[in-house]
Amino acid sequence: MHPTPTPAPPEPSAAGSVAAAPRSRWAVVSALWPYLWAYRGRVLLALAMMIAAKVANVGVPIVLKDIVNALDLKPGDARAVLVVPVALLLAYGALRVSVSLFTELREIVFSRVTQGAVRNIARQVFDHLFRLSLRYHLARQTGGMSRDMERGTRAISSLVSFTLYSILPTLVEMALVIGILLVKYDVWFAAIALVALLLYVAFTVTVTEWRTQLRREMNTQDSRANQRAIDALLNYETVKMFGNEALESRRYDDSLQRWMTAAIKSQNSLSLLNLGQSLIISTAVTLLVWRATVGVVDGRMNLGDLVLVNAFMLQLYAPLNFLGVIYREIRQAATDLERMFHILHEHPDIDDVPGAPALHVTRGEVRFDHVRFGYTADRLILDGLDFTVPAGQTVAIVGPSGAGKSTLARLLLRFYAPQSGRILIDGQDIAQVTQHSVRAAIGIVPQDTVLFNDTIGYNIAYGRPGATPQQVEDAARAAHIHDFIAATPQGYATEVGERGLKLSGGEKQRVAIARALLKNPPILVFDEATSQLDSANEKAIQAEIRAAARNRTALVIAHRLSTVVDAHQILVLQHGRIVESGTHGELLRAGGLYAQMWALQQEAAIVQQHAALA
Repeated sequence: MHPTPTPAPPEPSAAGSVAAAPRSRWAVVSALWPYLWAYRGRVLLALAMMIAAKVANVGVPIVLKDIVNALDLKPGDARAVLVVPVALLLAYGALRVSVSLFTELREIVFSRVTQGAVRNIARQVFDHLFRLSLRYHLARQTGGMSRDMERGTRAISSLVSFTLYSILPTLVEMALVIGILLVKYDVWFAAIALVALLLYVAFTVTVTEWRTQLRREMNTQDSRANQRAIDALLNYETVKMFGNEALESRRYDDSLQRWMTAAIKSQNSLSLLNLGQSLIISTAVTLLVWRATVGVVDGRMNLGDLVLVNAFMLQLYAPLNFLGVIYREIRQAATDLERMFHILHEHPDIDDVPGAPALHVTRGEVRFDHVRFGYTADRLILDGLDFTVPAGQTVAIVGPSGAGKSTLARLLLRFYAPQSGRILIDGQDIAQVTQHSVRAAIGIVPQDTVLFNDTIGYNIAYGRPGATPQQVEDAARAAHIHDFIAATPQGYATEVGERGLKLSGGEKQRVAIARALLKNPPILVFDEATSQLDSANEKAIQAEIRAAARNRTALVIAHRLSTVVDAHQILVLQHGRIVESGTHGELLRAGGLYAQMWALQQEAAIVQQHAALA
């Protein structure tokens, strides 16, 4: 038996409803919060671990102070280092280990929160994209949207990492250090530390904003230089033909010159940033050590206090050395995440009305009731189209290219909504029932068949998830593709490639027919279903289409008139209106547009047949 994998059912999102649309780059962080708070127990535990790690980190200089004071030996004192209380040494070592222990525990506890948020947001974006209308998907750029999703999910980890692992712990440590300085020593210690901290942050943010512009200009010039080089190399023969090597070299060098100027400015700005940060830190540490030295001389402080203050400052400002990088990365991550949130807040053009019931199909009659539709306001495709496909009958729609034939299928599936008029199935306006129930009642073989990059079995089984291998095989036999599948080494497990490119156009179309037959819906739509088949296979499949359409409502959209000669009724569409209707024989006798199209196609078939014999 051949495998027929089926799509997995959707899983519920842990984060609940979609967060409110972010109004600014920084509002993205707050929009992210509901997805993190869904794991509130782990969030609170991780925050407790983070605070414990910072308390232990702040405790290290305090214990070091006591150790220094215990080693403050007077001249001639016979005591040795061993008099230092063992408890202090053990406490020092324990605090050092505790910093690493609580930090890693925080990582372990919070990793599920971060990855869970990534999964839930990515899943919501994916689901939302399928709720958006066809109009949006025709206008989007798949590559750009995919990159937005990729960068957005990666930005979640970056934002969480930098805010909760870098910014927040540093703020907690600053508060602890400044609080200890304020309580244990005079107010100048806390004032110097706080002022230096504010100056450091303000300077770093200001210079980083300036550096971001310089960096962007450098990247722009780099891209232009690269584009110039590639363009010249791709046109190698043209350059050589006209002897313009020197011209291309000068143009490339001009781009490199602009890139070099921007790169030098960017590097100089980085040196300025590092110098300014070092100046602020050095000034603050020097002032604090000076105050501590004065305190030691005055007898208000001891050597341990001097070591404590110095250790506090060096320990406090060490993580701030990366503030410029962290700030830039947070800005970029917020921008990337904002783009992904914008996808979430795209509104579908077509949506179910509140409380819409499911479509209830009893007979399968389809009616287009004075439907007017245009893809744009200034281009009308269907102009008051009015016809009925009786239940259990086959109605064909034919006409010249651009007449609006394929638009009918899109409207029937509610990919678009008409500007006026109604489309009814068994008397029910499809605009008033759920889209899912409408599409569940319709099986379609599209003109351009695109397959999943999976097996043939999977693509056929997609018409009815959960179908048995035998049911898949029966559908393949009905579509006259089973013999081809059986002849391949892997049978129904044969991979079809991206968009089904490993199969020919006719093979893809037969897979699509098998998929529609497997779905077994009450209404079938064949949109140029045999356009890519040769004459022999077309005739064979026409018989199967007729068999599949028997006792079902079938709408056959066709350009080849030979495929619709057996239809109960043929409607001829031109300029968005039905200009003729009747059976094949009636339309030929009428001598109108249909008869002209038939004559032209018969003439073309004879010419093609003669060319093949020659």
